[in-house]
Amino acid sequence: MRIQTSLMAIAAVLIVAGASKSMAHHAFSTEFDADLEGELEGEVTRVWWANPHIRYIVSARMPDGTIEEWSLQPPGNLPTYRREGWTRESIQVGDVVRATGNLGRDGAKKMYPACITHENGRRFGRCVNAGSVARVTADPNIDYTYQANDYDVDISGFWSNRYRFRTTVDDFEPRPMPLTVESRAIHEAREFGDDHVLRCLPAGLPRIFGSPYPMEIVDAGSHYVMVFLQDNTPRWVWMDGRGEPEDRPLSSMGFSVGHWEDRTLVIETTLLEPGWLDGSGYPMSGGDDTRIVERWEIAEDGLTIDRTMTIHDSLYTEPLVRTRGSQRGDSRELLESAPCDPTQHYIDMLERGRLEDLLLQQ
Repeated sequence: MRIQTSLMAIAAVLIVAGASKSMAHHAFSTEFDADLEGELEGEVTRVWWANPHIRYIVSARMPDGTIEEWSLQPPGNLPTYRREGWTRESIQVGDVVRATGNLGRDGAKKMYPACITHENGRRFGRCVNAGSVARVTADPNIDYTYQANDYDVDISGFWSNRYRFRTTVDDFEPRPMPLTVESRAIHEAREFGDDHVLRCLPAGLPRIFGSPYPMEIVDAGSHYVMVFLQDNTPRWVWMDGRGEPEDRPLSSMGFSVGHWEDRTLVIETTLLEPGWLDGSGYPMSGGDDTRIVERWEIAEDGLTIDRTMTIHDSLYTEPLVRTRGSQRGDSRELLESAPCDPTQHYIDMLERGRLEDLLLQQ
């Protein structure tokens, strides 16, 4: 175990009245002491990289020579880190870091680090970017407002996706599924509780394509904003001809670009994170190995859409096709989705003796 120096957080606690009271965190005051600061150095043994907060587990040597596991819980969220160039790969298991910040209340082995310094010298956190934002001044090269396009077809408004709905489980063509040896092995190895949607993680594409939940579409000029009421999920379809950004991370909804072909909206999506194609557990590669093309054919009267999705994925020997539909609906149905609650799923996993395995996967 590669631990280079010692924990000084307990032996030499710095009492700094009010030094960190300006830090905003929804649970800071219940978990951490704003008047108690310290320093910690050790080897990273585990990384949780997920919203709303990341976490690093660090193995550190105490002044008496014993080894303790400490949790570093830095402020901020993934979009904030992304703007700063702080990624999942920036600090990895086996790296040595030094952290300074507020200690946990009641002797808890946790820290709210204002600064994390990697063994290579790079620093992360508020010691690099304090988070303050200067008042914006007008830039003539930026259009700060949205103006709808004068498309021949107007799809803005409220849509019900129960039209032509069928359950999104094993609903692909062709049949049987054109599995490779690898995808068949992954599918056959699935166990109860493996589905990330049961833990209230985003369904993402391609699953949300088949959802019966309504959606609202707004023409925002350079792009369409599509809000799916399943888990209040937004989607951006860029219509201004932009290419795939080089530094954009993989996500559950990916990066979508679109264009019109007469009355058909064609959407191509890439940069998807690995996931499930449907509730049956068929795997999706994600990244460079997955590309999704959708064709939304708008009826002449503008009241219905026939949607076809084609999935190109290296885990399958042929493209996979899913079909659905949408029809104009009453905007009074546009209600915020209730928050997802994974409690019952965790109860089910506990009853099956798999809760510990599930938590270790997080």
